[in-house]
Amino acid sequence: MTRLNRFLIPAVGLVASAFLAALGALTPASAQDVAADAPTPQLQIMSAADVTLEEFRWVNRLVVVFADTPADPRFNEQIELLTSRPSELIERDVIILTDTDPGAATSVRTALRPRGFQITLIGKDGEVELRKPSPWSSRELSRSIDKMPLRKQEIRERKAQAG
Repeated sequence: MTRLNRFLIPAVGLVASAFLAALGALTPASAQDVAADAPTPQLQIMSAADVTLEEFRWVNRLVVVFADTPADPRFNEQIELLTSRPSELIERDVIILTDTDPGAATSVRTALRPRGFQITLIGKDGEVELRKPSPWSSRELSRSIDKMPLRKQEIRERKAQAG
């Protein structure tokens, strides 16, 4: 299973159960059971050494957290801030990439060229939207994401589908 497919499987399971329920293949109660069996989405945190930025274009937004060492207090604070309120980031299709080894020269580090600690927000279009030299909360990042044109479009489409 590819890295990106494992993110899509829970959503596919929910859509499939709703489709089967609409066709009458499942009763409403069994459709809920199928949906309940789908795993709860988790905030994905990956090493930047294992990926390229291009893998996520048009699929996910990225928050890339750089530090010169995993012992950097700002790095640890940033990870704690992001994991303390994961639902806001999951809702916005965010994946966290970490890079704490400047000597490794990962493709992500080479592309973004951080200096010491840095948090970088990358939109689904692959463009750098934000660079900060200090930790940011999930709430601050969510507000920045919600100002992006693609996110506004996603919100409009979701409202149109709901009503």
